[in-house]
Amino acid sequence: MLDVRRLHLLRELDRRGTIAAVAEALTFTASAVSQQLSVLEREAGVPLLERSGRRVVLTPAGRTLVAHADAVLERLELAVSELAGAREGIRGPLRIGTFPSGGPAIVPAALAELARRHPALEPMVQEIDSARVSDGLRAGELDVALVHDYDFVPASPDTTVGQVPLLEEPMYLATGGATDGATDSAPAAGSAARGGTLAELLGPWAASPWITARDGTTGHAMAVRACQAAGFQPRIRHQVNDFRTVLALAAIGQGAGFVPEMATAHAPEDVVLTRLPLFRRSKVAFRAGGGSHPAIAAFVAAARTAVGAMGGASSRVASVG
Repeated sequence: MLDVRRLHLLRELDRRGTIAAVAEALTFTASAVSQQLSVLEREAGVPLLERSGRRVVLTPAGRTLVAHADAVLERLELAVSELAGAREGIRGPLRIGTFPSGGPAIVPAALAELARRHPALEPMVQEIDSARVSDGLRAGELDVALVHDYDFVPASPDTTVGQVPLLEEPMYLATGGATDGATDSAPAAGSAARGGTLAELLGPWAASPWITARDGTTGHAMAVRACQAAGFQPRIRHQVNDFRTVLALAAIGQGAGFVPEMATAHAPEDVVLTRLPLFRRSKVAFRAGGGSHPAIAAFVAAARTAVGAMGGASSRVASVG
């Protein structure tokens, strides 16, 4: 009979690409992972792996087995959720991941709601980029997470992760008027264009320096692709993930940057905010099959309550249907 733990290793190898990456993520040694995968091959009775240079890739039989592993592990999550529902009360640790701007805007209010409704629950929060959430959930480092995607950077399909919508918000161009290096056609400080295409709104800042999130993040990819869609390659000067810093730098003329509506509540007086035809969508993610777990369902409800209490939330809360 196939061992579920070894199926999990095979699935991680399919997602992460190398035995070393699997070992690091799951706190095993590379030799232990390799040995367990060799045992799985003997259990399966057919080759599951083959060498391709320095990498190990899955054979067609290996990929077929991964698809079955996804289904098996999802059923196990469903079983865990049902057993948790049979217990009295919601208690114990809940490991929560959040993207940086979700920390001050959503998480404290959500945790306060959880504490009021489920005082025996023990939430533990860690900041994580949305691009790493799937790995963290599968590895068991997280139980639930706030994630987001942007226009131009849609989330990649992932059968190992379930999601429910939480919030959709417009993106804004943050500038400080005529920034250093801006074109003569750049809008003056204090003005904010209304309406228009992405090219019309971003074009005047094509020659300006830009402030983006760090390379490798979804925010960075969104900024670069939005500028490219507007007809230019951004000249990136600063790379910061904190939207408060983006706003502060923009306000003093250090460049133009993108911020979501959630981040604009406490913008500096000197910053110019121009609404763009570009959106960010926030969601709650969990392991596939885990959405009915009482603790995860409680967090989803608390996060929606927190978003609903935010200013202007009536136009921004995602459908809960």
